[in-house]
Amino acid sequence: MSAQHSEPPRPDRMLAMSVKDFQAATAAKTPIPGGGSVAGAVGGLAAALGEMVVNFTLGKKKYAEFDAANDALRVRLTRARGMFADLTADDAAAYSLYQEATRCTDDGKDKKRATALATAINVPREMTALALAVLADLVALGEHCNTYLLTDLSAAAVLAEAVVKLSDYNVRVNAASLSDRAAADGLRQASARDVGRAGELREAVERIVSEHV
Repeated sequence: MSAQHSEPPRPDRMLAMSVKDFQAATAAKTPIPGGGSVAGAVGGLAAALGEMVVNFTLGKKKYAEFDAANDALRVRLTRARGMFADLTADDAAAYSLYQEATRCTDDGKDKKRATALATAINVPREMTALALAVLADLVALGEHCNTYLLTDLSAAAVLAEAVVKLSDYNVRVNAASLSDRAAADGLRQASARDVGRAGELREAVERIVSEHV
């Protein structure tokens, strides 16, 4: 796939592409995948790095007393990775829905546009909630994980924070189209608080890492 490719990938097939093809599809002159889809892919990688840290910790005698807690974290991170895959497709589908709604000229166009706009806002808000949950799990994992994997834990935290920031951009740009200004302001404020919380959690992971690295 070249950067000149004009057909965007199907939303449900994006993460079945090779990394190289996904990058090329992102570079191409098509709206999908865009920032939201990239955020979902990055979130999946953040969860995957957390899983890797757990997998290199479980079974080690040094951390045996934390096996139950770490196994629970592994389950949650694995589930989060799958949820990010679904949200990556959902983001692309939401954009397609919005495009269709803006082209609609029938009597139900206003309702369709409102639904499409709500979807375009809900997906990044869901990504944010999931990324914050992953960040909280990374902080917990940092308290009892294989110290040789702490830099990978930091990388996971940085990526998860990036998801929250990317999602904030998408929330703000779509909130600007809402007719309910109070609702728009509320969304922007909630999203800004989440960005702040993500930074705090990333810093908490980095503090743990700094004790060993």
